[in-house]
Order: sequence, then structure tokens, then C-alpha cells
Amino acid sequence: MRKIEFYTGVFILFGLFCFAYIALSLGGLSIFGDRRYTLYANFVSTSGLKAGAVVEIAGVEVGNATTIELKNNKARLTLRLKPNVLIPADSIASIRTRGLIGEKFVKITPGADDLMLKAGEEIDETESVVDLEELIGKFIFDGDKEDDSVVKAPKKNKQGNKTK
Repeated sequence: MRKIEFYTGVFILFGLFCFAYIALSLGGLSIFGDRRYTLYANFVSTSGLKAGAVVEIAGVEVGNATTIELKNNKARLTLRLKPNVLIPADSIASIRTRGLIGEKFVKITPGADDLMLKAGEEIDETESVVDLEELIGKFIFDGDKEDDSVVKAPKKNKQGNKTK
């Protein structure tokens, strides 16, 4: 009888361990250490991008944007990438949207440089997110305004008097 109780206890402990491992893995935590390396990228705007967003190269997930913080009036992204992914120094990081109203993600377009970025370095070339609401607002409200940078001479009517 004791043998059955022992094996039952071992089975339950193993099940709890597996459950905890899966729960932590889905939550983005790592039990046995994280071998990914960190790169940084500064953006003028990361509007709509959330911490934990996917980082892709050629449509393949290669990491996550773990934190977004403000540094020198720019949004600084911390990118955690898989160790087998090498990023050329002249690569471009841009923020894209899946579909018309989909989630935002970071797309890295690899450059042609032979020099690869090392852990802790920064991706210099970035393209901020295109804000659809801002574009529509500019189109609607700024499309019919005259250019204020051009100084126009006052118009004269038929009698030679100045008018507005």
C-alpha cells in the first residue's frame, strides 16, 4: 500500500511541476535561464506598441520588445532576441501593424553590413509608427488651409483701396 502512495505522490509532484513550467513559459518567464541577448532602439513614437510585442525578421518571430521607456524625449525599446539571430549594424527597426487595425510589432530589416551588433548595442536606424488617426486628421483639417509660410501682398479693389 505504501508503494502506491509513494508513486501517486511522485506523479502529482511531476504534474504540478509540468503545470508550473507551462504557466511560467506562457507568461514569458524562464525557469532555467534566458539565453536571449538585448539590443536597444530609439523611436520618435511607439504609439500603440505594448511591452511584450513580437520582434520579426522576414515574418519570422525572433524575439520580443520587453520594455518601453522614455529617454531623451524618445521612446527607447529594449529588444530581447534569440541567441542564434545576428543583426547587421546597418539594420533598420520599424514599428508595423498587422492588418488595418491589428496589433503592432517591431520589424527588423537586416542591412548588408558585415559587422554584427553585439549585446547591449543600439540599432541606429529606426522608423516610427505611422499614426492613422493623425494622417486622417491632417488630411481633413489641414487640406483646405492656405500655406501660412507665404506672405501675400494685400489685394486692391477697383478704386485702388487695399482690402484683406
